[in-house]
Amino acid sequence: MTSCLVLHIPHASTKIPADLRGTFLLSDQELQAELDRITDHATDLIFQQAFPGVPAVVFPVSRLVVDPERFCDDSEEPMSQVGMGVLYSHGTLRQLIREQPSPPVRQQLLDQYYHPHHKKLTETVDQILEEQNRCLIIDGHSFPSTALPYEINPKAARPDFCLGTDDFHTSPELLEAIEAELQRLGYSTACNEPFSGTIVPLKHYRRDQRVESLMIEINRKLYLNEDYSVDSVGLQKVVTALASVRANLAKKEFFAF
Repeated sequence: MTSCLVLHIPHASTKIPADLRGTFLLSDQELQAELDRITDHATDLIFQQAFPGVPAVVFPVSRLVVDPERFCDDSEEPMSQVGMGVLYSHGTLRQLIREQPSPPVRQQLLDQYYHPHHKKLTETVDQILEEQNRCLIIDGHSFPSTALPYEINPKAARPDFCLGTDDFHTSPELLEAIEAELQRLGYSTACNEPFSGTIVPLKHYRRDQRVESLMIEINRKLYLNEDYSVDSVGLQKVVTALASVRANLAKKEFFAF
């Protein structure tokens, strides 16, 4: 590795493993509609095109199976209050989508999907730290242009880009550089609205400031049609904007190539 960047893409997949389909209480049509609403469509493609050659940790199944960007202990996870902790019982419309699994099944799901994903992210960050002595995680997401019923803060701003931060792992200079470049390109931005925070491996969380992290949430109106199909022209514009963000960070020496 020559870059101190790593991409984290947790919510791009729509895959429901066949052996788990029967655990959901939704018809095929209802399940597809929920996947349409909850998935960060094409974020794997967008971020990997905008940041070519950067290692990417991409979650292989839908967040409806297991959400890797939740604390695995529901007592520590605010979204568990609406049935959307690490294992969702409820969906975007606050509808019941599955019963909570038994403790052994819950542990099996965490061991099969959640823990390997976080192990890979931690190992990738550790390798970059060993080689570069610093690491910048870009946590790649997207969000709907109008609020969904599950959202805790539905009246929050819906900018073109939402930038999520952590007060220990996101420097003001990093936030300012990314925000300024997006605004220079004509996009609206907001910090921690409508979604907040960013991912950091627990091994380093609030312990090691060599690990920086920033979440970039893309408003889906920029690259998705109303039927959730990809608008290829819009997608390419978003890729170009994020590539410009990367180039600007490089000029400011936030990371090495």
